[in-house]
Amino acid sequence: MKKLIATLSLLGFAGVQTLLAQATATQSVTLAVNTVYKIATSGNPSPLTITTGTAGSDNLTSVSDASTNYSITQNYGNTVKITANLDAALAAGYTLKLTLASTKGTSAGSVDISNATSSSAVNMVTNIQRGADAAQVITYNFAATASAGTLSSLAKTVTLTLTN
Repeated sequence: MKKLIATLSLLGFAGVQTLLAQATATQSVTLAVNTVYKIATSGNPSPLTITTGTAGSDNLTSVSDASTNYSITQNYGNTVKITANLDAALAAGYTLKLTLASTKGTSAGSVDISNATSSSAVNMVTNIQRGADAAQVITYNFAATASAGTLSSLAKTVTLTLTN
């Protein structure tokens, strides 16, 4: 009986050793987050066509569109801004104003971008906080004077740039 207990004890001890045996390995993982600047728009606004004015006034009745929006994501810091410019300046007598809403930065309000080109982009939103600003309204306002004459359909490219 003692021999049986001793044998069972040895088998039990061997089983415990097998259960406690283990091997480990380690790895070093390098983590990084690069600077991210992303901006997107929801599409193009409707055509801005001036069709009326007031008798005796050179200023025709302006038209607006607020049917599009923009979204941004950035992780750089609080010095980030959005600028805007046209592919080419508008002729005298035609005015295109742009307003960008923002919950993460300071909107400049309604800004005349008629003469803003890539070399003279204008600030639209400044002091943008880190994070995301989604579905913010873009408002266009187009005005003209009667003395500027008619304007055939003219497609303009508006560039919004998220930058520091």
